Amino acid sequence: MQPRNMSMRGVVDLGAVKAAADNAAKRAATPAGEPAAASGGQRVVIDVTEATFETDVLALSQQAPVVIDFWAEWCQPCKQLSPLLERLAEEYAGRFVLAKIDVDANPRLAQEFGIQGIPAVMAVVGGQLAPLFQGVVPEQQARQVLDQLVQLGEERFGLTGVVVGGAGPEIDESATEVDEEPAGDPLLAAADEALESGDLDGAVQAFRNVLSDHPAHAEAKLGLINTELLVRTQGVDPAKAREAAAEHPDDAAAQTLAADLDILDGRADEAFARLVETVRRTAGDDRNKARLHLLDLFEIVGADDPRVPKARMALAGVLF
Repeated sequence: MQPRNMSMRGVVDLGAVKAAADNAAKRAATPAGEPAAASGGQRVVIDVTEATFETDVLALSQQAPVVIDFWAEWCQPCKQLSPLLERLAEEYAGRFVLAKIDVDANPRLAQEFGIQGIPAVMAVVGGQLAPLFQGVVPEQQARQVLDQLVQLGEERFGLTGVVVGGAGPEIDESATEVDEEPAGDPLLAAADEALESGDLDGAVQAFRNVLSDHPAHAEAKLGLINTELLVRTQGVDPAKAREAAAEHPDDAAAQTLAADLDILDGRADEAFARLVETVRRTAGDDRNKARLHLLDLFEIVGADDPRVPKARMALAGVLF
């Protein structure tokens, strides 16, 4: 996966999720009024449950990419991201369908997808899973990811989109077209292959190999930073990591790991504040490690995010 849109590169099989959905469907009937993917007309924003997952997500993903928004009523960042995704779903007019899953009402689905923090956004394309992003992202970034997703669906799976609304005419082919993008960078082929197979360590090494020969390669740098974040947090118990950070405020390693988890949960403000405070409290190597870690997190979130310049000023305030 390419850092900001690991989305297009980490495609894995959804067999386990499908099996869970099959079992759930046997236990519960489709809620009254809950629409399935209708051949005569499809809504572009739908609420999905365990009972309707197979029809409304897996089956529908054979026609158009299905973007899954994992959310909950109590989640404040969700209230920023969900309206944006809903508006874009309407704008894209059937080129993808937005499936909203309430994690409180559907904990089995959240567990099967490995959701550790919300908002979390994934996609299912031709029955295959592609992680997109976690946390609130700028609209421009969301559009870039969705454009790549639509293109992936067309080129790799031959998906043409769905008919929107009632029994109307087929979607105009021109509406499903996206601007052609240049072929992937051949320098990143090894990293792409490693990410596609789920080999995060291999992807890290591949990105490092590119940077060894091309130190200014921006995409490789961003890919390395994002993939290293996934490696650091893989298998980590968030509750225990945050407890350790709370008990040891001067432990730079504990604070940087907790900050990584904050980023994955979409809580960039908390991650930045945590590391700014760590820089203030520590000295020497620990201070420098916390500072550099914070700079990497700035890269992950993106310079166009308004929280980044604010945090940079806070960092400058404790450094100088």
